[in-house]
Amino acid sequence: MRFSQSYGNSGDQARAVIAGLPTDLAALSLEPDITKLAKEKLVRPDWNATPTKGIVTRSVVALAVRKGNPKNIKGWADLVKPGIEVLTPNPFTSGGARWNVMAAYGAQLEQGRTEAQATDYLQRLFKNVVVQDKSAREALQNFTAGKGDVLISYESEAITAQQKGEEIDYVLPDETILIENPIAVTTSADAKAKEFVDYATSAPAQKIFAAKGYRSVIDGLVDKARYPAPRTQFDITKFGGWDAVMKKFFDPQDSVMQRIEKSLGVSTS
Repeated sequence: MRFSQSYGNSGDQARAVIAGLPTDLAALSLEPDITKLAKEKLVRPDWNATPTKGIVTRSVVALAVRKGNPKNIKGWADLVKPGIEVLTPNPFTSGGARWNVMAAYGAQLEQGRTEAQATDYLQRLFKNVVVQDKSAREALQNFTAGKGDVLISYESEAITAQQKGEEIDYVLPDETILIENPIAVTTSADAKAKEFVDYATSAPAQKIFAAKGYRSVIDGLVDKARYPAPRTQFDITKFGGWDAVMKKFFDPQDSVMQRIEKSLGVSTS
């Protein structure tokens, strides 16, 4: 089996498929991007009717820091301190950035704060963001090139960077979100694409993913020594699911992040 591959931020990839990019298999950051394909009848509506509910990899939001953690970053409160330079991608172009936002917001709720206080935290956090790249991968590249003190990122991205020899460490905050990345075959795909999805979510493949920094979608395969459970872990259902989250937090015309970005002079289009 041979693969012709296309990489980019999740939203752009979904739009490219809708625009006609030949695709047999879509592995994206967010469920809403697969849902877009389903609405266009490019993916079956029951794409998530699988043993892993359409999810191929898991991770959590972590805080990547410089080697030795010279700024002594321990958790979310440190990211809003004066002088701390934060990197996270633009939440209107990057699926990874949306996971970051919901991790930061949800952490405030878990700490006993109100929704208004959690929103205020996001405002203060993004005032410390010095670069909003288009994608999570670009943000990581910027960070490893020397920009910023801390990068909000997938734990798996930080591990991958370490495996490639980058001089970074990462911190698992006490409160963080479970990241679940979906995969689906398109309606035009042949049987081999479905066979690959079946393999990718099987135990042998999940062990390979685990070696590359991902938390397995098969609970019994998660190495708790290498991937310790956060003190408090929540998922997207805490906020009513992705439909509710996209409307409340990421609508480019009127939402929590639209208002925050507008106040900071950052484009949401």
